[in-house]
Amino acid sequence: MTKVLIVDDAAFIRAQLKQLLQSNDFEVVGEAENGKVALRKIQELRPDIVTLDITMPIMDGLECMMEIKKMDYVPVVIMISALGQEAFVQKAILNGAKGFLVKPYKSEVVIKNLNKFKK
Repeated sequence: MTKVLIVDDAAFIRAQLKQLLQSNDFEVVGEAENGKVALRKIQELRPDIVTLDITMPIMDGLECMMEIKKMDYVPVVIMISALGQEAFVQKAILNGAKGFLVKPYKSEVVIKNLNKFKK
């Protein structure tokens, strides 16, 4: 089963995504509320996919993405953010993100995008 780490500072978004992913045959192995916690959990849990919000305290998603690129283990990263501006999308993709979803998202769009990377 494909392992996913959910990274978002909003607990209700993490809970919503977790329920959506688990009901579509993904294993949610962990959650993180900011990029700094996410980096530690990526090394510890080795998820196949990371859903990564952009706007978070302590370390935002773009900073986190740049740090993930330097790691010895690099999961597939899908950015999920309310910031749909072109500059953020381009920066995320240039830094290694494999996809970008805009909040509020449609459940079927999330699943369609994550299914591309299912193991």
